[in-house]
Amino acid sequence: MNFSIQPVLENERVLLLPLQQSDFEAVYAVAADPAVWAQHPSKDRWKREVFQVFFEGAMASGGAFKIMDKTTGQVAGCTRFYDYNADDNSILIGYTFYGTAWWGKGFNPAVKALMLDYIFQFVDRVYLHVGSNNIRSQIAVGRIGGVKVAEQEVAYFGELPKLNFVYAIDKSSKQDKVL
Repeated sequence: MNFSIQPVLENERVLLLPLQQSDFEAVYAVAADPAVWAQHPSKDRWKREVFQVFFEGAMASGGAFKIMDKTTGQVAGCTRFYDYNADDNSILIGYTFYGTAWWGKGFNPAVKALMLDYIFQFVDRVYLHVGSNNIRSQIAVGRIGGVKVAEQEVAYFGELPKLNFVYAIDKSSKQDKVL
């Protein structure tokens, strides 16, 4: 891999900064709301000790970001690039969450457009894992052009495997109206 999966990325709404160990408290303050995880396969991730494992996985990934809302200067959530595959020139985007204050306001498309615009300079396909019961995220992935291509048991860092739907977005079919 001859590119960074943790650059600083920015557009008019969003600033993605490489996640640092010192970001734990600020990111956890967003994640501590049980509503954030209500449809997620790991519904108890709002608990500090469960989130700590998630955060350790984010740090170990080498591709995690703290999501900043440029309008307010607040931490809005977290996301990451992970599992680059040189054989099919693909990467995953996921482990994304936002505080409820950013739901339904076009924030996710702004974050994903920023990430996709950057990563499609280097890969041909992006995959996204979405929990099988996470309807809100499934709809959001469809809105940015994701197409369901598979179902897969995914073992989150330090957790038991859970059923996820696998979505794909190809560089050649990226939806200009959203991105």
